Amino acid sequence: MAYIEPAPIIDKENPFESMMSRFNTAAELLGLDNETYEILKNPVKQVIVNLHITMDNGKKQVFEGYRVIHSDTLGPAKGGIRFAMDVSIDEVKALAAWMTWKCAVVDIPYGGAKGAIKCDPTKMSKGELERLVRAYTQAMYDVFGPDKDIPAPDMGTGPQEMAWLMDEYSKMNGRTVQGVVTGKPLVLGGSLGRTEATGRGVMITALEAMLKLKMNPAHSSCAVQGFGNVGSHAAMFMAERGLKVKAISDVTGAYWNDKGFDIAEVIKYRDSHNKTLDGFKGGDLITNEELLTAPVDVLLPCAKEDVITVHNADKIQAKLIVEGANGPTSYKADDIINSKGIVVVPDILANAGGVTVSYFEWVQNRMGYKWEADRVNRRSDRIMKQAFENVYNTAKKYNVPMRIAAYIVAIAKVADTYKLRGGF
Repeated sequence: MAYIEPAPIIDKENPFESMMSRFNTAAELLGLDNETYEILKNPVKQVIVNLHITMDNGKKQVFEGYRVIHSDTLGPAKGGIRFAMDVSIDEVKALAAWMTWKCAVVDIPYGGAKGAIKCDPTKMSKGELERLVRAYTQAMYDVFGPDKDIPAPDMGTGPQEMAWLMDEYSKMNGRTVQGVVTGKPLVLGGSLGRTEATGRGVMITALEAMLKLKMNPAHSSCAVQGFGNVGSHAAMFMAERGLKVKAISDVTGAYWNDKGFDIAEVIKYRDSHNKTLDGFKGGDLITNEELLTAPVDVLLPCAKEDVITVHNADKIQAKLIVEGANGPTSYKADDIINSKGIVVVPDILANAGGVTVSYFEWVQNRMGYKWEADRVNRRSDRIMKQAFENVYNTAKKYNVPMRIAAYIVAIAKVADTYKLRGGF
């Protein structure tokens, strides 16, 4: 099961430029010196490999794989592995940098990394995928490590791929190394609470923001774009807290129900229909574009990057946007959103619940001891609330939107750590 469902991309911009535009604004406000700016801006390492895989028909096929380590200042690098045909080195660089800032925002001792393989996992057999993951692990053996770089699932990958990765790395290491990867199946050292962690973090930060905006959950509605792991769990948690989830979508289409969906029923339908909402009859069929601009109080974009752009930002009616996906708002749309007075809980804060519980998984692997789900949830909720408060107060201090405030918090932490460590 993939952790993030893909969604149609509208007017896709260069994701690295998007990240850098926000980084530059925050760096200027912080008065970051040129030396530190250059060090934080550039990735530590970029690895591109060609993987020769024997397909089921006996023919060899070459797949391009990437791993970018953006920073290891705060600790081992951390970041998912994405399987997608449209992935590029610029996208991986941006996602790796986002991971650096995400880990810094929630104050966990990780740097940022990201990996990807240019492939379409939906058109590959289980055997082909396994050979691909094992070949990628072999190629990245010198990069990965529980004290160096710890991968995790992302779009197109899930617990099974992480199990293969751990097994291959362990074989090459001559011993079982659970801590080399997170997002593993429970029986292989995965953590309770990990599957729903990102969606739970979206809910926690959304409720914190609603508290500040004096919005009553019981009298509020929301739209959730993307009904994969993140979106479906976020929708479920929001509904449990009293919000009416009036719009939902996935790659097959978007749906509207003015009375609010029964999210448990929607999840049940999706799981029995090839993990999609195709043919769902519990609401009126609308477009993804109509979902983004629907008359709701809270919008949760939980699909892919650049879905909120200059073409639709002025039509958004929600008072609050909580970004479950990475980079769902293009940087050119920021000014329009801000001018409308819409509050945005940015991706590097809103969806950091996933990496927080990944960190807990790694800690448990290192301890050789498993925590109860309540302990995982309690600790991740506390971290997410504290991170929200830090970013909110920083936004007030600098009189900037929460997105820039999150970058300020993150950049200041990494820059201070770098200087204290005495970079060479």
